[in-house]
Amino acid sequence: MKLRPATGRRLANLAVSIWAGASACAGILILFWILYVVVGRGLGALNLAFFTQLPTPPGVSGGGLANAIVGTLVLTAGATLIAVPLGLMAGVYLAEFSGESKVGDYSRFSANVLMGMPSIIVGVFAYTLVVVPLGHFSGYAGALALAILMLPVITRTTEDMLRLVPNTLREAALALGAPRWRVTLAIVFRAAKAGLITGILLAVARVSGETAPLLFTALNSPYWSGSLGEPTANLTVTIYNYAMSPYPDWQQKAWGASLLITLGVLLATVLARFLLRERKV
Repeated sequence: MKLRPATGRRLANLAVSIWAGASACAGILILFWILYVVVGRGLGALNLAFFTQLPTPPGVSGGGLANAIVGTLVLTAGATLIAVPLGLMAGVYLAEFSGESKVGDYSRFSANVLMGMPSIIVGVFAYTLVVVPLGHFSGYAGALALAILMLPVITRTTEDMLRLVPNTLREAALALGAPRWRVTLAIVFRAAKAGLITGILLAVARVSGETAPLLFTALNSPYWSGSLGEPTANLTVTIYNYAMSPYPDWQQKAWGASLLITLGVLLATVLARFLLRERKV
């Protein structure tokens, strides 16, 4: 058998390696470029008034985005309270109880489709489901839209993390007479704790910058919101409104709000990486 020269394979390997390295460097460069621009433009807007005062009327400088910051935290917390229990239980069913059933296959397929669903479609769905029957925008509709976006991420992450737990742990606990639900909650969940928390943090990071669903649901408000039953201020819609305005002060506050969201997502990502790190004994 005639041997092929290794020169061609080496050149192809070198070309692919260079292309892969250049692509990775391009991604890192773009990330730091975005961070540089957002920090440079938004850092000047962060002061005490930004976190403690309400927005000013159009054309009037000063004020802050305290109501939008609180509204974003409340909407995200509401979405988390809805999505986390449902996502965890759905992931438990897919990993522990579904087996090869059709229901499990359909659920897994539905979660995959929802993960790629454009957020604006989820916003229109929540608008039709909640806003239209109630006759007004509300924070409840915004929390529901964000929860729908979080649900498939938590579901698939929970399933994947639970499947990584060795079956020997389950078998040992079952052999001691523990019921299946207790084995899942006390043994399997504890073994996959870092991965489950990471999935929740990634889901929260995903919805923290969503604007389109909130335009159809929570909308926005220049005032403090007394309850989630009325339009609720939030950072993402505020960024959209302020960035499109002709007022330099509002535009700077839009950059400040963008920096605040970026720092929040960055913190959640770093925390997820910290939880996933390998602990050395």
